[in-house]
Amino acid sequence: MKHWITGLVVALQLAASGAWAQSQDNVLRIVVPFAAGGPTDVLARILAPVLSASLKRTVIVENKVGATGAIGASFVAKAPADGSTLLLGTSSIMAANPALTTKLPFDPVNDFVPISLVATIENILVVHPSVPAKNVKEFIAYAKANPGKLSYASSGVGSTYHLGAELFRSQTGIEMTHVPYKGAAPAIQDVLAGHVQVMFDNMSSAIPNINAGRVRALGVASLKRYPGLPELPTIAEAGVTGYETTIWIALFAPAKTPPDVVRMLNAEVRKAVEATSYRARLQTMDMQPVSSSQEQLGGYLKRDTAKWVRVVKQAGITPE
Repeated sequence: MKHWITGLVVALQLAASGAWAQSQDNVLRIVVPFAAGGPTDVLARILAPVLSASLKRTVIVENKVGATGAIGASFVAKAPADGSTLLLGTSSIMAANPALTTKLPFDPVNDFVPISLVATIENILVVHPSVPAKNVKEFIAYAKANPGKLSYASSGVGSTYHLGAELFRSQTGIEMTHVPYKGAAPAIQDVLAGHVQVMFDNMSSAIPNINAGRVRALGVASLKRYPGLPELPTIAEAGVTGYETTIWIALFAPAKTPPDVVRMLNAEVRKAVEATSYRARLQTMDMQPVSSSQEQLGGYLKRDTAKWVRVVKQAGITPE
């Protein structure tokens, strides 16, 4: 009986593999809903050859740009549910967008099936050196003693930086003025110049400025300390319980993709994320290589969607 069951499992796996190979004509497409050259695109192009070697399939990256990621996500949602077209989605597209857009052309939960995380990007609270606070507790005390004096920069209304700051503000009760910019670059430049004092930045852009002394790091916006800055506490450690705005990047397949194909993809993606070449490249970009089960990724999606819906409502941001 044991041998019969083992043989049946192997046969089913081979059948799934064969059907998948036929459906995709030996090509797996990873759709990136952002322009070429950005962090998500670069990550996809690092992952593709590693995954290709593991799957023994051609893996290509396609950029479908527009509508803050909605065009690429919609394209994958409508693609054949055979495992040949995957979305490289981010927490901003899949979890924050539903809170910010009333007529989203895709449903992050019902139009997709989670495969696995592939990376996370940590955010960090930084201030201009003119702010006297040296840590999160001092910063909160200073902000409360000087209500309305501080302003924070973001890359735009509804951006990760904006929502992260609003979450922090709601949990601490401090007052800060939001100064939105058209993109992260001008926001960072005005923080460096001291025109705006505060920003929740991502690690890859913040670390060079921290090391050069152009900004001061106060706390990491994740539940674990960042390996590249091991002495810097998390914001949660500083007393803002449960505070986290980690950006996750993950692969999703169209809904109704066969479960055996999804399980196979999950196993292969997790293997790729553990590859030395992949991990080394990501760490040079201040990204953390992380994989997950399908269930874990689905849990992160539901948790973060609920969080951002709450933050948007509390902040009085009007969904478009």
